[in-house]
Amino acid sequence: MPNWGGGAKCGACEKTVYHAEEIQCNGRSFHKTCFLCMACRKALDSTTVAAHESEIYCKTCYGRKYGPKGVGFGQGAGCLSTDTGDHLGLNLQQGSPKPARPSTPTNPSKFAKMKVDVDKCPRCGKSVYAAEKIMGGGKPWHKTCFRCAICGKSLESTNVTDKDGELYCKVCYAKNFGPKGIGFGGLTQVEKKE
Repeated sequence: MPNWGGGAKCGACEKTVYHAEEIQCNGRSFHKTCFLCMACRKALDSTTVAAHESEIYCKTCYGRKYGPKGVGFGQGAGCLSTDTGDHLGLNLQQGSPKPARPSTPTNPSKFAKMKVDVDKCPRCGKSVYAAEKIMGGGKPWHKTCFRCAICGKSLESTNVTDKDGELYCKVCYAKNFGPKGIGFGGLTQVEKKE
């Protein structure tokens, strides 16, 4: 029969497809309105089409009809679906139910295995986390606990000294533990020994 319309025939409706409305797939031409999944009738485009011989499907229906079957071969969204594939002409046989999952994980995650050893602040005895940790005297301290044990002045790395596991500012340390005598620790006289 001669092709009087001048264009290719649509793969779905067999009518003439003119260039302005033509979509090509697998060497065949389709009207834009005929470019539908053969199973669910969803409109297709170049990213959602899957062709099988002379038929076109959306990727979901193609996977259900021609994809692998069995346990472990699910379709998207966690493989939960109540779709039996009846509209595709599939007769999916229900296999034996999967055994129940154990209540305790057989392969715990790396986070479950990790035992968190959090340092304790020597001043208050509470846990010191990385965001609030300041090191002094070889120990971790809270920012709020990083103070002189005598005067309570907030300490920094430039004015901190430690003795017997306790922190002091340089002034308090000098007064209490520094050398004694004239010129040391604010004394003006030499004390007489009796």
